[in-house]
Amino acid sequence: MKAFRLEELEAERAANDGAYLQFLRERNMSVGLYALDRGVTDPQQPHRQDEVYFVVSGRAALTVGDETTSVARGSVVYVPAGVPHRFHHISEDLRVLVVFSPPEG
Repeated sequence: MKAFRLEELEAERAANDGAYLQFLRERNMSVGLYALDRGVTDPQQPHRQDEVYFVVSGRAALTVGDETTSVARGSVVYVPAGVPHRFHHISEDLRVLVVFSPPEG
Protein backbone atom coordinates (compact mmCIF):
# COMPACT_ATOMS: atom_id res chain seq x y z
CA MET A 1 0.00 0.00 0.00
CA LYS A 2 1.03 3.58 -0.66
CA ALA A 3 -0.57 6.28 1.47
CA PHE A 4 -0.09 10.04 1.35
CA ARG A 5 -1.02 13.09 3.45
CA LEU A 6 -2.06 16.19 1.58
CA GLU A 7 -0.20 18.57 3.91
CA GLU A 8 3.05 16.61 3.38
CA LEU A 9 2.58 16.64 -0.40
CA GLU A 10 1.92 20.38 -0.34
CA ALA A 11 5.07 20.97 1.73
CA GLU A 12 7.17 18.87 -0.68
CA ARG A 13 5.69 20.67 -3.70
CA ALA A 14 6.39 24.08 -2.17
CA ALA A 15 9.94 23.09 -1.18
CA ASN A 16 10.66 22.18 -4.80
CA ASP A 17 9.41 25.57 -6.06
CA GLY A 18 7.07 24.03 -8.59
CA ALA A 19 3.37 24.21 -9.36
CA TYR A 20 3.17 20.44 -9.91
CA LEU A 21 4.38 17.49 -7.85
CA GLN A 22 3.97 13.98 -9.21
CA PHE A 23 3.82 11.73 -6.17
CA LEU A 24 2.62 8.42 -7.61
CA ARG A 25 3.50 6.69 -10.86
CA GLU A 26 2.28 3.22 -11.78
CA ARG A 27 1.98 1.27 -15.02
CA ASN A 28 -1.49 2.61 -15.94
CA MET A 29 -1.65 5.98 -14.21
CA SER A 30 0.16 8.76 -12.41
CA VAL A 31 -1.10 11.15 -9.74
CA GLY A 32 0.10 14.60 -8.80
CA LEU A 33 -0.74 17.74 -6.88
CA TYR A 34 -1.19 20.92 -8.93
CA ALA A 35 -1.13 24.32 -7.25
CA LEU A 36 -2.12 27.65 -8.70
CA ASP A 37 -2.28 30.68 -6.45
CA ARG A 38 -4.95 33.34 -6.65
CA GLY A 39 -4.60 35.55 -9.72
CA VAL A 40 -1.89 33.56 -11.54
CA THR A 41 -2.09 32.33 -15.14
CA ASP A 42 -2.31 28.57 -15.76
CA PRO A 43 0.47 27.78 -18.27
CA GLN A 44 -0.47 24.20 -19.12
CA GLN A 45 -0.87 22.85 -22.62
CA PRO A 46 -2.99 19.88 -23.80
CA HIS A 47 -1.71 16.51 -22.62
CA ARG A 48 -1.48 13.20 -24.46
CA GLN A 49 -3.21 11.45 -21.56
CA ASP A 50 -6.74 11.53 -20.21
CA GLU A 51 -6.94 13.48 -16.94
CA VAL A 52 -9.22 13.67 -13.94
CA TYR A 53 -9.07 16.75 -11.72
CA PHE A 54 -10.26 16.64 -8.11
CA VAL A 55 -10.30 20.09 -6.52
CA VAL A 56 -9.04 19.85 -2.94
CA SER A 57 -9.32 23.56 -2.17
CA GLY A 58 -9.76 26.93 -3.84
CA ARG A 59 -12.03 28.44 -6.47
CA ALA A 60 -11.57 29.07 -10.18
CA ALA A 61 -13.09 28.67 -13.59
CA LEU A 62 -11.95 25.80 -15.81
CA THR A 63 -12.29 25.83 -19.57
CA VAL A 64 -12.06 22.49 -21.39
CA GLY A 65 -12.37 22.85 -25.15
CA ASP A 66 -15.19 25.36 -25.61
CA GLU A 67 -16.94 24.62 -22.29
CA THR A 68 -16.36 26.55 -19.05
CA THR A 69 -17.43 25.63 -15.54
CA SER A 70 -16.80 26.94 -12.05
CA VAL A 71 -14.79 24.64 -9.79
CA ALA A 72 -14.32 24.62 -6.04
CA ARG A 73 -13.55 22.16 -3.26
CA GLY A 74 -15.06 18.78 -4.17
CA SER A 75 -15.34 19.41 -7.93
CA VAL A 76 -14.31 16.53 -10.19
CA VAL A 77 -13.68 17.15 -13.89
CA TYR A 78 -12.64 14.79 -16.68
CA VAL A 79 -10.42 16.19 -19.45
CA PRO A 80 -9.94 14.01 -22.57
CA ALA A 81 -6.45 13.63 -24.02
CA GLY A 82 -5.44 16.34 -26.48
CA VAL A 83 -8.17 18.83 -25.53
CA PRO A 84 -6.98 22.37 -24.69
CA HIS A 85 -7.83 23.31 -21.11
CA ARG A 86 -6.83 25.76 -18.39
CA PHE A 87 -7.84 27.14 -15.03
CA HIS A 88 -8.54 30.88 -14.96
CA HIS A 89 -10.20 33.54 -12.81
CA ILE A 90 -8.56 31.89 -9.80
CA SER A 91 -10.17 33.70 -6.88
CA GLU A 92 -8.80 31.45 -4.08
CA ASP A 93 -5.51 29.53 -4.05
CA LEU A 94 -6.22 26.33 -5.98
CA ARG A 95 -4.98 22.85 -5.01
CA VAL A 96 -5.94 20.04 -7.37
CA LEU A 97 -5.21 16.31 -7.40
CA VAL A 98 -4.54 15.24 -10.99
CA VAL A 99 -4.82 11.66 -12.24
CA PHE A 100 -3.27 10.91 -15.64
CA SER A 101 -4.01 7.70 -17.54
CA PRO A 102 -1.76 6.40 -18.95
CA PRO A 103 0.98 7.96 -16.76
CA GLU A 104 2.17 11.41 -17.71
CA GLY A 105 5.26 11.04 -19.84
